[in-house]
Amino acid sequence: MEARIRARVNLALTFFALLFFVAGSSPPRQFVISNAERRIDLSSHIINVHLTLKVENAGTRSASEVVLALTPTEVDHLAMVDASAIKGKRKKTTSVRLEVKPTELPDAPPIDTKYFTIYLANPLNSGESTTLEVLYVFTHFLEPFPAEIAQSESQLVFYHDTALILSPYHIKQQTTFIKTPSTKVESFIRMEPTNRVGTEIKYGPYEDRPPYSISPIHVHFENNSPFAVVEELVQEIEISHWGNIQVTEHYKLIHAGARHKGVFSRVDYQSRQSSNGASSFRYLLARLPPRVHSVYYRDEIGNISSSHLRTDSLKSELQIEPRYPLFGGWKATFVIGYGLPLQDFLFESSDDKRYLNFTFGCPLIGMVVDKLTIKVGLVE
Repeated sequence: MEARIRARVNLALTFFALLFFVAGSSPPRQFVISNAERRIDLSSHIINVHLTLKVENAGTRSASEVVLALTPTEVDHLAMVDASAIKGKRKKTTSVRLEVKPTELPDAPPIDTKYFTIYLANPLNSGESTTLEVLYVFTHFLEPFPAEIAQSESQLVFYHDTALILSPYHIKQQTTFIKTPSTKVESFIRMEPTNRVGTEIKYGPYEDRPPYSISPIHVHFENNSPFAVVEELVQEIEISHWGNIQVTEHYKLIHAGARHKGVFSRVDYQSRQSSNGASSFRYLLARLPPRVHSVYYRDEIGNISSSHLRTDSLKSELQIEPRYPLFGGWKATFVIGYGLPLQDFLFESSDDKRYLNFTFGCPLIGMVVDKLTIKVGLVE
């Protein structure tokens, strides 16, 4: 196992070394990052990265475009990127959402780095500064290691990154915090100053780092959260003449964590689930609109009775249980259907046009959806 770990680290070092050698290349010089704080949440299989940047215009002209840099691996696993500008101080702060688009830098160093541009609401004049908050969401990023585990074993995963924030700008001061689901960490790479307290690993603060500086790290830790992935979801929405919306959702679900090996013992699973089959999952929770009715949950065998519906004036929650617990590599297919009052979602404008205001997508909490198809059947 140690040899395989070294191979993974060497591979990461090879790529990051390429970044290191071109660190002296000419990046955009308009901005300087006076302070950067990055918080990486590894508590589930969906990784949330919150990046706070204090950006200063060190140039002689006003500018309104701030560039973010990501590695190709990060872009391949990127599900969402969002940015906002923070106005005000302390408790009287407000955020203004900003537009973010993929971009290319014509004078960027010759490495395979991907860029995104944040478009500021107002140009930043020379000498001025602003605070930006960026959210990255990554999926399929954690690597189960070992790739196969028995029913009684916990799931361990690898997370690869750099202790220094990849940026085309000079960063005066930066700190990275990594949060793990528990205190069970097999190993992690240090770059002084590094400190670990409880479930948090702190890298930094590091000062005066030039553009494209990096320091590869990895964290090998326990993560028994459900690696629930919908390989395909087909959501059918039918508008009825009789004041009803019928929603039918077809799911192909897989546990995308470490594959299960050996035999499955239901007796051990039911008697000691916290320590036996800890990475498996039995329940799923769906957030549905309020006033839902005629709810059903079934698979190819027939109706599945192990579901519970809770409703109030704001939302409806449907807890479902597959016919069997899902371990790594196991799959399940099922259908969820429900009705909704048409008057809650269909509106008529002053020019006699009708608009359907409906939230599309997967209602299951903590789920990654690889392929989503939406079909809307309208009244003729």
